[in-house]
Amino acid sequence: MPQLVRFGVSMEGELLDSFDKIIARKGYANRSEAIRDLIRESLVEEEWQTGREKTCGALCLVYDHHSHDLSHKLMHAQHEAISEIISTLHVHLDHDNCFEIIVLRGEARDLQALADRLISTRGVKYGRLMVATSGTQLR
Repeated sequence: MPQLVRFGVSMEGELLDSFDKIIARKGYANRSEAIRDLIRESLVEEEWQTGREKTCGALCLVYDHHSHDLSHKLMHAQHEAISEIISTLHVHLDHDNCFEIIVLRGEARDLQALADRLISTRGVKYGRLMVATSGTQLR
C-alpha cells in the first residue's frame, strides 16, 4: 500500500462550508476521500488534454433507429475503429429509440475524434463521451 502523506490546506470558511455540503450530499466519509477524487479527476482530465496517452472512455449515444440509414452508418464507423472499440451495449429504449454505450480504449485524441464523428452523425439525438483513464497516473 502506498505511503500516505499528510498536508494542510488553507481556504475561506465559506468555501469550505460549501465543499462540506457537497461531500455530505455525495456520501463521502471524510474530506480526504473527496479531495483524492478531485485530484484523480484532474489527473484524468490532464491525461485527456495531452491527447497522446493511452486511455479509455465510454461513448453514450441515443438515436432513432428509424432514421434513414443511421444504424448502418454508425455500425460502419464502428467497424472502421475496431482497434479502439472494446465492447458495445445496445439497448432498445422504446419502439423508436436506441441507447448505445461504446467502450473505448486508445490514444485520447483518437477516441475524441471517433466520439465527435459518431455524435455528429445525422440522426443521433444525443451523444456524450465520458472520459476515464487506464489508471497509470493514479497509482
